Formats: sequence, C-alpha cells, structure tokens
Amino acid sequence: MRLTSQLAQAAAAVLFALLMPALAAAAPIRIVAAENFYGGVAAAVGGAHVMVTSILKNPDQDPHLFEANPSTAVALAKAEIVIDNGIGYDPWMHDLLRASKRSERSVITVADLVGKKSGDNPHLWYLPQTMPALAQALAAELARRDPAHRADYIANRDAFDASLAPLNREIQEMRAQYHGLAITATEPVFNYMATALGLIVRNRRFQLSVMNNTEPRASDIAAFEADLKMRRVKVLIYNRQTGGTLTRHLQRLARQTGIPIVGVSETEPPGTTYRDWMMRQLSALDKALAEPAR
Repeated sequence: MRLTSQLAQAAAAVLFALLMPALAAAAPIRIVAAENFYGGVAAAVGGAHVMVTSILKNPDQDPHLFEANPSTAVALAKAEIVIDNGIGYDPWMHDLLRASKRSERSVITVADLVGKKSGDNPHLWYLPQTMPALAQALAAELARRDPAHRADYIANRDAFDASLAPLNREIQEMRAQYHGLAITATEPVFNYMATALGLIVRNRRFQLSVMNNTEPRASDIAAFEADLKMRRVKVLIYNRQTGGTLTRHLQRLARQTGIPIVGVSETEPPGTTYRDWMMRQLSALDKALAEPAR
C-alpha cells in the first residue's frame, strides 16, 4: 500500500513537471507599445496569447507634449516585449526603460526595422512598409518566446498582412491618378504616405521648423503663403493634434483661396484599426485632390 502511494506521488510529480511549461506558456505575454497603432499590430499578431498596453492613445492629445506617469512606469516594468517608434519621437520610453532594466525584456524599435535613423522623419506609421515589418518582427519574437504557439503567430501575421491589401490597392490607384501633383502641409506627419502616392510635397523646411517647435524663417513663411495665394498646390494637409497661430493663419489663407484642407493625426482613433484609419484619411485626400480648380 505504501509502495502504491509512493508510486502515485511520483507519477503526480512527473505529471506536474510535464505540465509546468504548458502552464507557463498559458500566461499571456505582456507587450507595451509606446503608440496605439503599434499596439494594434501587436494584438493582431499575438491574438489570445498576449496582453497589450498602449501608452499614447488619446487622439486629442499632442504626442510631443506627453509626460510619462507612474502607471506608465509600472506597465513597462512588467513588460516582456516593448515596442517604441525611435529616432526621437518617444524619448521618454528610453528613459523609463533605463530606469527599470530587465535582461529578459525585448525591445523592438520600429525605426530599426525600416532603416530610419536620427534626423529622419519620425512619423514612420505613414510609411507603407512599416506595419508589415513590425508584424514580421513580432511574429518572430513571439514564436521565440512561445514556440508552442508559433503556428498561431505566423497565421496571425499572414492574416494581418492580408488585411492591408485594400489599403495597398488604394495607394496604388491614387498614385496612378495623382502622381506628380503638388501639395503642402503644416507638418511632415503625412509625408511618407504622400511620397508613396507620388505627390510632390512643398514647404518641407517650414514643416520641420513647426515639428521641432522652432520659428520658421520669414522667407519660408512667405514661400508658403505664396504657394497658397498663387494656388501652386492642390491641397493643404494639417495635423489635427497640434496647432498654433501660424498654422491657423495658413489654414484660413487656404480657405480664402479655395484650396481644400485635409486633417491627419498622429494617434489612431479609438475603436478602429490601422487599415481603416489610413483608408479614411486617404479617402478624404482623394476627395480633396479630385476637386476641380476654382
């Protein structure tokens, strides 16, 4: 009887040892994304096996004015995978990571995935190849951490890539229709997408000054105003989440001269997806570019 009891205990111990990896893998992998559009990709690729927290998610907030709080630090301290934009867009993330170092934590910097460096336009989510590159990196990292669900991560990545097909088609169709047209913008937020559409973006030096919170040169302001007054551009694009006296002045001038204005944002609106967010903005731009000259 005693031998039977010992054998039962031994069998239970072996069973528990065998189940331990499965139990550990069952816990969701914690992912923290600096921006919510990257968090959306993480949720799509990770599916039921991840728990995603996005830090910048308020479309009414200027991302450049964001200040980390204790809850942000706590989320990062627990994260196993962190996604940041890099190249100076979310520098607070690096400060927090240095303050809570974890050897087992992985950091995916999106700028590195698409070959961008300091000084480049940091609005990388408007670059069409960015999200597929992130989905690929996430699938690889999740499969490394959780090989039991590798097939799920690969299938989720492929499904995410497939979901972008309508967006890629829209970009190609608009490029065929509007390639070579000139537009302008108060900031370089949308410039990667504008380039993908084959549009010529004027007043880039003015945009960099506004993005970097420096006063544009008088000559750059004058050139911008002349483009609007002389109707050298088809559309004015502005950032819905930031603004100032000068940018509002340029919007008024565009309205006075009959140039369509299209707003874009730096944060994905709640209750939507990256693809649908981009599609809505492209639809608004398509309508503006198609307007006949007044």
